[in-house]
Amino acid sequence: MRGIFFDEDDARRAVARLVRDGYDARLVRERLAGEDDDEGHPWAVLTDAPVLVLELLVEEYDGWLDDGVPDPGPAAAPAPLPLPDAPRRIKRPQ
Repeated sequence: MRGIFFDEDDARRAVARLVRDGYDARLVRERLAGEDDDEGHPWAVLTDAPVLVLELLVEEYDGWLDDGVPDPGPAAAPAPLPLPDAPRRIKRPQ
């Protein structure tokens, strides 16, 4: 589980709190594609804490939660419905 923070001090506070509460946590620099400024990269807190614990810290320090699950993208189109082979007759043939 990862929490993303833009302020290094906030990220360090989150790590310290997680470690104090008995969870494994570490701080890494998150490299964003296309970001030219090294100072513009956010900080990622990697932890084994439950989602709820990390979510509360993310809300407190104005970050966001990254669960690591890739975005599935658009849903696949459903299979087409079966179509009749011939027109349907409304009246009986005589």
